[in-house]
Amino acid sequence: MYKFVLGAIASLLLVFTPPVEAKVKAKTKAGVSAGKVKVKKPAAGKARFKRREIAPRVVAESRNTMVRRTVMVRGKRKAVYQRVIVAAALPERIRQSAGDRAGLNQTSDPLDLKSNVAFVLDQNNAEVLFEKNANIALPIASITKLMTGLIVVEAQQDMGEVITITDDDVDHEKFTSSRLRIGSRMTRANLLHIALMSSENRAASALARNYPGGVAGFVEAMNAKARQLGMNDTRYVDSSGLSSRNVASARDLAKLAMFAYNQPLLRQYSTDPKSTVDAGGRLMHYNNTNYLVAMPDWDIGLQKTGFINEAGRCLVMQTVIQGRAVIMVFLDSKGKQSRTADAGRMRRWLEALRQPGLS
Repeated sequence: MYKFVLGAIASLLLVFTPPVEAKVKAKTKAGVSAGKVKVKKPAAGKARFKRREIAPRVVAESRNTMVRRTVMVRGKRKAVYQRVIVAAALPERIRQSAGDRAGLNQTSDPLDLKSNVAFVLDQNNAEVLFEKNANIALPIASITKLMTGLIVVEAQQDMGEVITITDDDVDHEKFTSSRLRIGSRMTRANLLHIALMSSENRAASALARNYPGGVAGFVEAMNAKARQLGMNDTRYVDSSGLSSRNVASARDLAKLAMFAYNQPLLRQYSTDPKSTVDAGGRLMHYNNTNYLVAMPDWDIGLQKTGFINEAGRCLVMQTVIQGRAVIMVFLDSKGKQSRTADAGRMRRWLEALRQPGLS
């Protein structure tokens, strides 16, 4: 559906000048007096000394950068300094998100948000408090896992059942890594916990695999639930959100968050700051991908983060601001902390709007 521009790494052209040697003091070793080093004599017929590069180290950076390299000469360490000239970098191809390609980054807002999309809803009366490009379907990355959790909970499967991570759970979409090794065994409850709290992709995959009808049945259930909730701009193709074909509008995600909030397990698992889970006898420590849940000045009841290049940084959460329960959705934000910074900007704005005596 979307075409994306892949980023390219800017190149540096290094031009080396002849090395200038300088002695490096040998380190004192056990049994050898300080400042003295035993030198092994070369065997007959061989070169008198051998020069071996140890490791390069940059000691200064400028246009004419000096690089320090340590080499072995006649069994002793010596430093070689080489001047490098940094040539002009080749033009960098900018990595664009789907929102940028659609021109959403040209939309201004009074809060100067870094997210291309924002939507804030009063949870109690569904009043729209703020919106920006809220009706446009975009890739949602791991926000997908909020629907994954909802499907698992509503299926009422045995949360104590032990599930094994297999090769089928390896990410062949983005080739991301995972701390869950092939062969790890974990209860369905723990898999759901780390999928929601730490956005563990293999956990989300294993949950879908072990659903009636397998992955295909799980994805079908996700899309059926979206239709039931009136999420008309939403489409799912996997349970993790690694695919950029998982799309939704901010309005749709607000509907999902409001409905998912009714599930106590989803609230608990998504907002735990950290947890230790048993992976077949191996204890593993996980942290929440949203550091705001551990902040004492935030009251967050449900949340999920997400990121892939096509989606940018995403955040959906339920929180209480001055007694008012709200749903916040931020999509396609630029910068690692920008989505949470946008949440802070939104909270301060809502606090300023909230006058004493007004509901």
